[in-house]
Amino acid sequence: MSVLIDNRQDKVEVDSRLEELTEKVVQKALEIEVEGDYEVSISFVDNQEIQELNRQYRNKDAATDVLSFPLMEFEETEENYEDEEEYVQEDRLLGDIVISLEKAQEQAKDYGHSFERELAFLLVHGVLHLLGMDHEDEQQEKEMLQKQDNILQLLNITR
Repeated sequence: MSVLIDNRQDKVEVDSRLEELTEKVVQKALEIEVEGDYEVSISFVDNQEIQELNRQYRNKDAATDVLSFPLMEFEETEENYEDEEEYVQEDRLLGDIVISLEKAQEQAKDYGHSFERELAFLLVHGVLHLLGMDHEDEQQEKEMLQKQDNILQLLNITR
């Protein structure tokens, strides 16, 4: 599994510790939720850029915390491979996750927990969206929150 990190903002410092946390969280979420090797791209942006993306792709003119852009229909991927060995070994582009570090910092303060915990939560949330999960109704939201909490607990990342 590979995690590509692109820092396109200058509001929050992105150091090696933050990059290591990002890689660890994304890799753990993938390890728990799916078999095989995937590549995920993470872009760190500011509120202005994520607002522009949110307006362009979701018709919502507001800054948000995380956006996910899946590059494949995840439910169908296993069915597309007749040879399971080929399925497990192929490195596939799962998608892109865009996170406003500025918004993550604001939310960490608002929720009373660390910036690292907020970033980890948003990363797991983004990965689950790439895997086809959503929170359009109450049951989906409950299931997604449970998965997020389980992954964060396994990483020993608490509020």
